[in-house]
Amino acid sequence: MSNLRCLHRVIVTIFLLCAALFLASCKPPSEKVIDDGTKVVISPSADKNAKVLSFVTLNSPNTYYLDDNEKAAGLEYDLIQLFIKELNDGTQLKLSVANNINQVIPAVLKKKADIAAADVTITDSRKEIIDFSTPYQDVQQVVVYNSEKFKENKTKVPKKLNDLAGRLITVPAGTSFVERLIKLKSKQEGLIWEERLHVGSEQLLQELEHGDIDYTIADSHLVSIMQNYYPNLSIAFALGEPEKIAWAMPKNTNPELHQKVNAFFAKIKKNGALRNLIDRYHGNAKRLKPVDVKAFLIRSRTLLPKYKRLFQQAQEITGLDWRLIAAISYQESHWDTFNTSPTNVRGLMMLTEDTADLMKVSDRLDPKQSIPAGAKYINLLKDTIPDRVPEPDRTYMALASYNIGYAHVEDARVLAQRLKMNPDRWADVKKTLVMLNDPTYYVNAKYGYASGGAPVIFVESIRSYYNILARFEPSYDDKASQFKIASADTYPKF
Repeated sequence: MSNLRCLHRVIVTIFLLCAALFLASCKPPSEKVIDDGTKVVISPSADKNAKVLSFVTLNSPNTYYLDDNEKAAGLEYDLIQLFIKELNDGTQLKLSVANNINQVIPAVLKKKADIAAADVTITDSRKEIIDFSTPYQDVQQVVVYNSEKFKENKTKVPKKLNDLAGRLITVPAGTSFVERLIKLKSKQEGLIWEERLHVGSEQLLQELEHGDIDYTIADSHLVSIMQNYYPNLSIAFALGEPEKIAWAMPKNTNPELHQKVNAFFAKIKKNGALRNLIDRYHGNAKRLKPVDVKAFLIRSRTLLPKYKRLFQQAQEITGLDWRLIAAISYQESHWDTFNTSPTNVRGLMMLTEDTADLMKVSDRLDPKQSIPAGAKYINLLKDTIPDRVPEPDRTYMALASYNIGYAHVEDARVLAQRLKMNPDRWADVKKTLVMLNDPTYYVNAKYGYASGGAPVIFVESIRSYYNILARFEPSYDDKASQFKIASADTYPKF
């Protein structure tokens, strides 16, 4: 017996050593927080002598955040990863995550970062102290106010710069908004503003929603995202000419690096990768109207709790996020279990008779049958789509198929390929879906005419509803949380 015990110990020891070696080889990126609160993430590398390229980015929904699975996400983060992959020379990434723009520009000036990928706009004063890459996105500064507060106070909404005279505008310090206000002050008497340290536009937009400030200035693409969470945020007017966003680098940076960055953006603009990434993070931002968001938020408090457990059980069965299933259900029926269309599509998931028969549903008005059946049907559609189509495009195409049928989605994919677009990316397929109601295109489509605008609206609305739920509702396993601004963890009250 003693020999058996010894053998057992040896086996266990070997197993533990192997496990330790495996974990060491698969270790996640290391993290540390430095004095100014900036988090530094270093990608793992087996080569200690590997070149290191340091980036600084910003913690915000436009740039970098952790998703529900504690995985890094964001447009700038994806661009950084794509650039490192494009280098293909073993370069190791060192990524610093700043909390506000006041930490970003100094990191470049002090050469603590080789590149700033942080939604940095090109301005005259910044061009004097740092260099910029080829711009890759346009953005418009806008004046934002709380429409509900203005309505309650019977305040006149400003329509032009003159109307802001004597009204306090709150903006983050060190931003391009401050630079523009300084320029405008010489043209407009009575222009006053407060510059807030250690806050970003997201926090100020939340304060605006809560009625703590009267006005702020923010970039239009961020406002579009935030309006899906806070529908009282309204744009008064655009401020000045549009600006351009680019990567920032220290003056006299390595010319070879600068050239590689510009070549990278030229390539992803040409091959559509940039367009696809922008669509992933901003493509659905303007789909919902404020009235739609308000109605959804109200029903999320009143109706959703009634069906929440059923959506979670459907996740257990299918692996689909319960919030996605709930978003599909809302888009279909507004969570009305007795909803019936003129074409006899019925129930919370608005199943057709054929789909109900396929999924063995005897009563489409029974949520206990309808919800899991709809979720399983989505998975069935996902399995129909070619394996090469990546996520989240795969899910978006499955949702479009749920609405209009896979045959028409496949026609749109074929048309995309014919037009030298990418048939495996939703950003391109949603364009060709709309073309299927044009005889120029549908006469050559295998399945003919389709009202292709409907599935596009369907998918983009679901994306928006899912994002709202992901902000305010925890994931089912409760292991991670969606990026949240300040303490935005409850639904706004109306």
